[in-house]
Amino acid sequence: MKFRLYRASILHFPKPTISPDTGFDFHRDGLLVTRNGKIADIGPYSELISLYQGCDLTDYRGNLLVPGLIDSHVHLPQTEMIGSYGEQLLQWLESYTFPTEAKFENADYAKEIASIFLNQLFMNGTTSAMVYTSVHKNAAEMLFEEASEKNANMIIGKVCMDRNCPENLQDSASTAQTESAELIEKWHGKQRLSYALTPRFAPTSSDAQLAALGELAKQYPDVFIQTHLSENKSEINWVKKLFPKFEHYLDVYDHFNMVHQRSVFGHCLHLDSHEWCLLKERKSTIAFCPSSNLFLGSGLFDMEKAMQHEVKLSLATDVGAGTSFNMLRTMGEAYKVCQLNHTRLSPMQGFYMMTQGSAESLGLSESIGNLNIGTDADFVLLNPKFSTLSELRTQNCFDGKLVVDPIDTIFALCTLADERTTSATYVAGKCVYQQEA
Repeated sequence: MKFRLYRASILHFPKPTISPDTGFDFHRDGLLVTRNGKIADIGPYSELISLYQGCDLTDYRGNLLVPGLIDSHVHLPQTEMIGSYGEQLLQWLESYTFPTEAKFENADYAKEIASIFLNQLFMNGTTSAMVYTSVHKNAAEMLFEEASEKNANMIIGKVCMDRNCPENLQDSASTAQTESAELIEKWHGKQRLSYALTPRFAPTSSDAQLAALGELAKQYPDVFIQTHLSENKSEINWVKKLFPKFEHYLDVYDHFNMVHQRSVFGHCLHLDSHEWCLLKERKSTIAFCPSSNLFLGSGLFDMEKAMQHEVKLSLATDVGAGTSFNMLRTMGEAYKVCQLNHTRLSPMQGFYMMTQGSAESLGLSESIGNLNIGTDADFVLLNPKFSTLSELRTQNCFDGKLVVDPIDTIFALCTLADERTTSATYVAGKCVYQQEA
């Protein structure tokens, strides 16, 4: 296959860093070269163009080319119920989430929403996500099939619940184990797909179900684990009543072999010191879901404490409690949460948490999260001048068609961006979304 060239201002983090404010690479007038779904070259346009004479060139000047964004916690079934009014977590689940998830028993419906869901991700510049489906095996199957057709890097899991939820959404310890194992065997490691064992959260899984999933975690040590942890104070009190023998909420998961370096815990708003230390020790990841936490009134994530304990962090929308599929807007909510906690979240720190930092946390930085040569060609073109207001706001970030201030550009977009910001999204070198002219 021929080389394909893309000219734009280019921004990425080439390697993991503890100093995102200085650890990025920026080419004001850059060239990205792809071939066979991989990144073949990157650098200044003036230095590289002579090496690729006669190759197809797409001129995206005026845009900022960045790695495909990564959403580390999002719910497929909640796509249609985004923005449902009111309630705190537990009541919100009963009023909106469970009735909506019941629809996914229908395979045709699950396929339709899976297609809409992926398109929403791509429209907003997200190329990789860690996704909760529903308790129905076919819902996971439909999303795997849709992601496979796009050759997208997706981590997907069938939700497991055998108590404290509507009867029509209950599986059992044995069916959760059997169906999860079948999905692992069929999809995990196929193309760019991975599986995540997915107990919804401790209150909806019995000891037997958690033990069954823990057995799978031992049998398949390279699969991911995703679940919720300490999102809401009422939830934490409920866990204490359901699991009185355990020291704390995270101890429940640890007892069943679910706390390790491929575990991603959503929220983590109300952790005690032992939980922070255990997360660091096991190299687990926290998915910071600011939009969702604000929407449900769950609390403010303690970014400073997470940094002090050196716990791995990623950013996540948590749609549908999260109110946007757009990771840049989600970063804006993270900034506001940190402001309320009198903590600094810099533009590059936030951007790092949805690209290289997230990929590194998930152990995937060899393939996604950056624009290094040899990685998968997942990248996005962001148009900072997508509206009259955004053009006015970012006018000093440009010199003609070229971005000259990537830091302020990213910060402006974290408050203004929506799907109009995305000019184009590429997955494994192929355009999966192009904004209409």
